[in-house]
Amino acid sequence: MGPLLSVIVPVYKVEQYLDRCLQSITGQTYHNLEIMLVDDGSPDGSGAICDRWAARDSRIRVIHQENRGAGAARNAALDMARGDLIGFVDSDDYLAPQMYAYLYSLMEEDVDISECEIVETEEDSCLLDDGSEAQVYSYCTQEAMKLHIADTWFRQTPPNKLYRARVLEGVRFPVGNLIDDEYVTYRAIGKSRRLVHSTARMYAYRQQSGSAMHKPYSLKRLEGIRAKQERLHYLEEKMPALVPQAKDDLVMSCLYGMQGTLRNLKGEQRHQAEDFLYAALGALKEIPGGTNPGGKRGVLLRCVQRFPKGTARAVNLLEDMKIFR
Repeated sequence: MGPLLSVIVPVYKVEQYLDRCLQSITGQTYHNLEIMLVDDGSPDGSGAICDRWAARDSRIRVIHQENRGAGAARNAALDMARGDLIGFVDSDDYLAPQMYAYLYSLMEEDVDISECEIVETEEDSCLLDDGSEAQVYSYCTQEAMKLHIADTWFRQTPPNKLYRARVLEGVRFPVGNLIDDEYVTYRAIGKSRRLVHSTARMYAYRQQSGSAMHKPYSLKRLEGIRAKQERLHYLEEKMPALVPQAKDDLVMSCLYGMQGTLRNLKGEQRHQAEDFLYAALGALKEIPGGTNPGGKRGVLLRCVQRFPKGTARAVNLLEDMKIFR
């Protein structure tokens, strides 16, 4: 049967998509599930939908709470989860029927996180894989962290992963943030012994205008930079060999932040964003390593640290002219 798997689903204003999501979870070929639906004070009919599904499937537990955001909803479920395995699903997305059975099959004794690939879709029935033709790659902790920093595999998104509960002990999502998963993923990776990535496309990520990353640009977008600052300090202590790579990644994030600030923010919000970005770049000068690659990337990294606003303006102009992407 396999160990109990706690599937955590924060629910907020998704009545149009929730049935499809829950159908895909309850229909998993891995049956030993504890499905935890956290109604985060949703003002639509989502809470009632959760209760209807709980009445028909005894594996479903519903938590109703005041609206505090996805991070608080996930934390509430984590505090109550009984499973030896943990999965996260966003309530407007859906899974291939075999996803959890397949990810569990990849978890040899020393594997603490397995992940598949994500398909972006606007449809209710996009074509997903069954894993039979996938390639599978196994990595030690530091190798996986390097891929995470490069934003290739083991990215910050929790829903395409299966975790052993032990790697999430003491790890919680920040409350009230637009961006919360970037504060969590690197710490879970750091507590893992080995991690596995499969090329199977088994998680359907629904694209909709109301999602966090489709909202208008605001100061809250800079929360991702704060998360990367915390990750850099974590790596200084735990994996110093990766500090140069993490520092370069943070410099590039500051460039993207400055580009977005110049394009979208005005007045006091722009001043706040610029002050934050200059302070973030200034703090990096005290950390050894980084900004050493050759070629165009190396030049760009050094320009960002010396002339943040001018570099961002130049890159924006080149992008508008379709010269630089």
